[in-house]
Order: sequence, then structure tokens, then C-alpha cells
Amino acid sequence: MKRQLCTFTVGNLLFGVDVLSVQEVLRPQPMTRVPRAPSLIRGLINLRGQILTAVDLRERLGLPAAPPEISGMNVVVQLPGGLAGLLVDQVGEVLDLSAEQFEANPVTLRSTIREVISGVYKLKDRLLLLLDIQAAVTIPAAVSAPIHDPLFSN
Repeated sequence: MKRQLCTFTVGNLLFGVDVLSVQEVLRPQPMTRVPRAPSLIRGLINLRGQILTAVDLRERLGLPAAPPEISGMNVVVQLPGGLAGLLVDQVGEVLDLSAEQFEANPVTLRSTIREVISGVYKLKDRLLLLLDIQAAVTIPAAVSAPIHDPLFSN
């Protein structure tokens, strides 16, 4: 059985999501900061009248901030409760992959990465990490506590 995945990079990692989950791909959009939100919530985007949350995948994965020359992209994905924007470094191509290429999560992956993927696909020269969108947009318990914001009292 073939599966089509939209690919993108975050740092040196290659991710894929089911192409049917992707509504669109956008260049960087103006965002409204959300007071007291964890840092992985970069802000809210107004997408033609629909408000969606933008999740910084670098922050979610515990990676350093992107270098200034990387402007990033927004991958707008559909979730049961609406849309979300995944902030990624670069969008790749759509790949047709077979079930024979799929494997369970390697135990050697860092836990911050392992908790947001549902397996890997072996490609010729690298691994493609299958992103679990719902897990990626879920705020981990370790960071869901209120964040100190000097503009608002705790």
C-alpha cells in the first residue's frame, strides 16, 4: 500500500505528514503573540478570517532557534478541532512511499523527537520521520505550567 507524504525539514531532520492532512503551505505570516503561552506557541495567524495557532517545531523538538537566513514556512494542517500551523525550516516534496519502507520508532532517537513521531521511512540516504500531528501540537506537561511574563502577574 502506497502512502503520500508532504515532506519538510526542521534543523537537519526530515519529516513527513500525510498529504491529506495538509491544507496549504504558506510563507511566513504575521503573528499575534499570545501572552503567557509557552514559547513553542509562536502566536496566532489570521488565515482568511480563520484563526489558527502557530507551533514552532524547532522549539517543540528542543532544537536551537533557526539561523537568521532561514525565514521558514508554515505548513497548515487539519486537526479534529480545526487548523494549526507548523513552523518548519523548509518544505520539500510529496513522496510516494510503500509500507515496506516503514519501521517503528528507533529507540536511539531523542525522547523529544520520539514522542512526536509514529515511525520512520527508510529512504536511500536518510530517514524520514513520520510526524504525529496531534502529538506535535500538544503542549508537553513539562512546559504547560504558566510561563512568567513581566506584562502579566502570575
